[in-house]
Amino acid sequence: MSAGLGPDAAAERGTPAGGAQAGGEPDLLGLTAQLVDIPSVSHEEAAIADHVQAMLASAPHLEVARIGNNVVARTSLAGRAERPMRLLLAGHLDTVPANGNERARVSGDTCRGLGSTDMKGGLTVMIEAVRRVTVPALDVTFIAYVCEEVEQRHSGLLEIEASAPEWLTADAAVLGEPTASIVEAGCQGALRIGVEIGGERAHTARPWMGVNAIHRLSDVLGAVAAYEGRRPVIDGCEYREALQAVAVSGGVANNVVPDSARLVLNHRFAPDRTGDEAFEAICAFVAPNLDESHGDSIRLESTVLAAPPSLGHQLLARLVESSGAAPRAKLGWTDVSFFASRGVPAANFGPGDPALAHSAGERVERADLDRAYSVLCDLLARGG
Repeated sequence: MSAGLGPDAAAERGTPAGGAQAGGEPDLLGLTAQLVDIPSVSHEEAAIADHVQAMLASAPHLEVARIGNNVVARTSLAGRAERPMRLLLAGHLDTVPANGNERARVSGDTCRGLGSTDMKGGLTVMIEAVRRVTVPALDVTFIAYVCEEVEQRHSGLLEIEASAPEWLTADAAVLGEPTASIVEAGCQGALRIGVEIGGERAHTARPWMGVNAIHRLSDVLGAVAAYEGRRPVIDGCEYREALQAVAVSGGVANNVVPDSARLVLNHRFAPDRTGDEAFEAICAFVAPNLDESHGDSIRLESTVLAAPPSLGHQLLARLVESSGAAPRAKLGWTDVSFFASRGVPAANFGPGDPALAHSAGERVERADLDRAYSVLCDLLARGG
């Protein structure tokens, strides 16, 4: 489908002829390259925030504001009685540190460079959609926020919530994470779990007089390596749980049998479980390999919540319809969890191959940008 709305297309989508989209087709690849060329590693987003704010300020139908280095914009086209729904589009401004890919390189129909996949292509698509669909069928809020790639406590969404929570009000949200322009529904949650294994010290010349805690880790590690996660299907999307050992520590000295060892587990759990339920399931799985007489223990160290797919919501259902592709589960974690935990159904949708995120080879294709842009323009023009 074309993102340009001529008189016929505008009429088909229920928007005023000639008034739905301003200007000609945007050069999304070139605009993405401009964003890539603005460094924005986490905590250093001021320059790109200035750029995005200036782009949005050029659209007279948008109210634009700055909250720290977060940029927010919204329409207020009619009373809630006439225009009962508001869609929130959101994307993060920051990137991970560079890996020899600091600058944009455009070759043919491909833009390479840091953040081109995650997620400056997605930002470009959302910015142009909210700028150019001047008479949407529903009210729209756009949020470009900082510090998604670092600890959640730094997130710009929390900064907005603390100082101007009204900007987060919406009936549904779409996060512009890279999904190859296929709707990725909800997200899985994640637990960090610490396992402490006990033992008894002895001289390594007489190890039979002690109990080696590091050796005792082998039973737990063996179980984790053999773990087979559930694959629940929710709203037609198959999630896939996983359990991985991500860190091991222990040891006293080269001539001492260690009396303690520590294992850190990462568990990805599907959105049909709460964090507590997921932790209880892992405790039950690991428990046969623990021995309280040696002081073994397991404890939950951190949780990020899962988000349900919520594809029954009319705006997210319309997003799936406009995309023309079957949705799939988001196996990683994204800020759809932030919105879902606050009662706002949310999904992931944006250009770029998610497998390239954070890699030296990040890139995005013109066709993918155009496709994602077309879908979002259609959603804004038609509503639910």
